[in-house]
Amino acid sequence: MGKTLRIQPITRIEGHARITIQLDDTGNVSDTQFSVLELRGFEKFCIGKPVEEMPRITTRICGVCPWSHHNASAKTTDAVFGVEPASAGRKLRELCNSIAFMEEHILHFYFLAGADFILGPDADYSVRNVFGILAAAPDLARRVVKVRHLAAHMLEIIAGKAIHPAAAVPGGFSKPLLEEERQELRKMADECFELAKFSMSFAKEDLFPKYLDVVNSLGVFDTGFLGTVKEDGSLDLYDGKLRMMTADGAYEDFSVEQYTDYISEHVEPWTYLKFPYMKKAGEFSMDLDNPNGIYRTNTLARMNVVDKIDTPLAQAELEEFREKFGRPAQQTLLFHWARLIELLHNAENAIRLLEDPEITSTDIRKKVEPRAARGVASVEAPRGTLIHDYETDENGLVTNVNLIVGTTHNNAPMNMSVKKAAIDLIKDGKYDEGILNRVEMMIRAHDPCLSCATHRLDGKLGVKLDIVDSEGTILDTYTT
Repeated sequence: MGKTLRIQPITRIEGHARITIQLDDTGNVSDTQFSVLELRGFEKFCIGKPVEEMPRITTRICGVCPWSHHNASAKTTDAVFGVEPASAGRKLRELCNSIAFMEEHILHFYFLAGADFILGPDADYSVRNVFGILAAAPDLARRVVKVRHLAAHMLEIIAGKAIHPAAAVPGGFSKPLLEEERQELRKMADECFELAKFSMSFAKEDLFPKYLDVVNSLGVFDTGFLGTVKEDGSLDLYDGKLRMMTADGAYEDFSVEQYTDYISEHVEPWTYLKFPYMKKAGEFSMDLDNPNGIYRTNTLARMNVVDKIDTPLAQAELEEFREKFGRPAQQTLLFHWARLIELLHNAENAIRLLEDPEITSTDIRKKVEPRAARGVASVEAPRGTLIHDYETDENGLVTNVNLIVGTTHNNAPMNMSVKKAAIDLIKDGKYDEGILNRVEMMIRAHDPCLSCATHRLDGKLGVKLDIVDSEGTILDTYTT
């Protein structure tokens, strides 16, 4: 008889979700679903708000990556008001973006995903977590906690607070950076830089070599990729043009204002996450044998779409990465390797910005005036390309909002990677905790932020209610 396996909750991610695996009568996988179980309504309840409030409101979408929404929203309000932000204000935003990237990549690699590599995917689940790392490698754990706290403190110095900031405003930044603050931050940046260099070496020498067979075989399938590049094709996490790459490596660049010409969104009734896909591909399909329109964002996508990285140590790592895995690399678990290259790049970029004489300029903000307009902007969030799209009336009140976040872009690939891993690992009804954890690892590789991703509330998404007895048997199901 067939059997249903449920992994719920999926552990060591931001948000709540489950994996459902359907086994057929032979005990092999017939289907899987990655279902997101939370819903938030930011696209709806922002309507009617003054647009200048959006950079403060949208940070509340998530406490893990508020800076990504803060910067994306500030850039979008710039576009609504038709203003180019003051240069120093723009650089302060970019500095905060790089520091936030460091904090979040440290969090994900060591606190969430790291246990799968440091302790191993078959380690007992009770210790396969940050506390297990603390017990197994206490000196490393203390150093990681210290530097992540240091990065958060750097954001507090620049912006007043690290979580739910209010410093980026239409036209620039609300607070200049003092010279004594710059000097203090410069010393902190060095410590972040040292951890970034150590993490790259530690992973390449002590962790990844043990799991290269797994990396090259588990959950591997071909997709396209989306990321942001500068005019010269180099990596840019704050600004630039979008680059959509197909699975064969061909790509097309476009401005974020054109995103609706390149991205469509598909909806399924069993999840609160939308499914973006390449519009030019035509029909949407997650069929592993015949996928269509599927692309990925996040760290691996960015390493694939860029031509180069404009900081020297990260560029050297990118060259080595491509020598080993090619371009585009399709292995799902390589998101982790790419994440460490980005950690190194952001440490280098933070130092570069802190050594820029303009970073302490007091000319940080331009005046803006309300008008009826549409503004579209994007940044690269740690979890992928983040697009904000606002429309306002003549009083500057919001009339329409659309958000596409990094995790939403990856919804289809996460579903597909789960299915591919489950099919490869579960045979004849045989599975164990280690196998199920490897299926979970497909989700953790994408580092999803589900609070960011589940924001739509427009009557198009369904609700499924299962009624179960005391033993967990489903008695009835209701759907809308």
